[in-house]
Amino acid sequence: MENNSNRVIALAGNPNVGKSTVFNHLTGMKQHTGNWPGKTVVNAKGIHRFRGHNYILVDLPGTYSIMAHSAEEEIARDFILHGETDATVVVCDATCLERNLNLVLQIIELTPNVIVCVNLLDEAKKKKISIDLSALERELGVPVAGTNARGGKGLTELMEKVAAVCAGEIKTAPSKGRFDTDEELIRHWQFAEEIAASVTPYSGVNLSKRDRKLDRILTNKLTGIPIMLALLCAVFWLTITGAEYPSEALFAGLFRFGDLLTDFFLRLGTPEWVHGVLVLGVYRVLAWVVAVMLPPMAIFFPLFTLLEDFGYLPRVAFNLDHHFKKAKACGKQALTMCMGFGCNAAGVIGCRIIDSPRERLIAIITNNFVPCNGRFPTLIAIISMFFVGVVGGVFDTLLSTLILTGVIVLGIVLTFWVSRFLSGTILKGEASSFTLELPPYRTPQIGRVIIRSIFDRTLFVLGRAVIVAAPAGLVIWLLANITAGDTSLLNHCSSFLDPFARLLGLDGVILLAFILGFPANEIVFPIIIMAYMSTGSILELDSLAELRSLLTENGWTTVTAVSTMLFCLCHWPCSTTCLTIKKETGSIKWTALSMIVPTVIGLLVCFLFATAARLFFTLF
Repeated sequence: MENNSNRVIALAGNPNVGKSTVFNHLTGMKQHTGNWPGKTVVNAKGIHRFRGHNYILVDLPGTYSIMAHSAEEEIARDFILHGETDATVVVCDATCLERNLNLVLQIIELTPNVIVCVNLLDEAKKKKISIDLSALERELGVPVAGTNARGGKGLTELMEKVAAVCAGEIKTAPSKGRFDTDEELIRHWQFAEEIAASVTPYSGVNLSKRDRKLDRILTNKLTGIPIMLALLCAVFWLTITGAEYPSEALFAGLFRFGDLLTDFFLRLGTPEWVHGVLVLGVYRVLAWVVAVMLPPMAIFFPLFTLLEDFGYLPRVAFNLDHHFKKAKACGKQALTMCMGFGCNAAGVIGCRIIDSPRERLIAIITNNFVPCNGRFPTLIAIISMFFVGVVGGVFDTLLSTLILTGVIVLGIVLTFWVSRFLSGTILKGEASSFTLELPPYRTPQIGRVIIRSIFDRTLFVLGRAVIVAAPAGLVIWLLANITAGDTSLLNHCSSFLDPFARLLGLDGVILLAFILGFPANEIVFPIIIMAYMSTGSILELDSLAELRSLLTENGWTTVTAVSTMLFCLCHWPCSTTCLTIKKETGSIKWTALSMIVPTVIGLLVCFLFATAARLFFTLF
């Protein structure tokens, strides 16, 4: 260690016990926590200052055992054994202490300096579960502290015991002598049962009956999938409905400010090209990104996080496990798909929770079929422009919701199909089994969810989009205004791509926008707008209606809109995701394949749809 005032503390525990919440409260960091196994797949580090010492807290991956059967178990075991820790805090769930004590007993055998943190006491109280912490301390022979990490309660007492163990003020005497060498694992479970029974007297009605009733509905073979689709529709309906008016207000306000910028540059007498680059290029692209991306993200992310905190996402994995097994893939892939809704790069990293290298590669290659937050605003904007108003009345948003849900379901179906294809060709093998924990349902903390969603997700993603969009607006404006012969460079490029793009139901500008949007999916639509602006009048797009007019004037039809949505769903991953795939696989070959597979599928789907549409209009 660097100096005597630094003390290294490992945080271990099963998934879903609130370990990362303890870590976040003590360190002040914003590491995201999620209700699925393996959410923390690398060691996160932070510092907590207590009694004049720096405690370097290391949040280990959630694991049920340290027998090193998976990457999480291996990382946790190796750090406890070789990480030069001063103490190890094992976080347990007060609502299911028996299961958690098995890990405690295993860690006690590795290191004597163990402190047990019994977390989620608030949840246990709701379920009429009381725990005798003093008796548990006597049984284990190590210090025990009770906490409610979400409410910040008990953490000072926990750190006092950690400090006392590190300073040698508390001498631990771990219970180790009750295990048969030949049947160690069985004895662990038996001893865990004995301890849990002795320190957890039953009192009252256990509210887990409510959980079982909900699971009988939410994970039922007949109702599980329909309810999942209904919840997905509800989230999208609220997103589309709620984002429409804020988007139009932002359009109006931001473009009105753009007019003020134009007047300012005119009064300064700046050259026309300076105004063009900064206002018509950079600023208007930024304005579009903010107006179109911010409202849907500000609604979608909190709703999705509420489902996550409620404990529903593991139920999604349970419902889809059978379908992944039929595709000879791992059921944990459903969890990585859910992570992909936020960011495909995060979904790729999340594939570490899959033990089988073959199944991990399948999950990585197919993760891009789930649209990330950078593609959602584009899909929602196209649906709002070309499908709202078709039916009329309240059915507008319902139709839009069903279309967006259909696009997502198509992506999931393609994930199954491509996973099965890969399992039968270059990644042959049978599906492995895995343990999936269905955590208890928990009441989400709405205020914290909203704050975390806005600052950790919405503003983070929007900031990344703005950083990429600004130079993109500059480049596109230059390409549109620098000519070679009598035609702009942008027209040269789009004209070259146009014949091929027409076969896909697109045009050269759209295909060029996807190519130039490789750095980030968020900038694809602004590039399309800038490209069309260069061929006609410069419009002040202060509403989606005017944006639709711009698109239709440049040849967009319903077929173009659907083809663009399909290609948005199925094309190469963004640069960040590609770099992440290279880092995770360590192979250029697998990275290239991860780009080729969704792109080929996208080209094929768009071609088939465009061909069918042309045939339909020819016949009818």
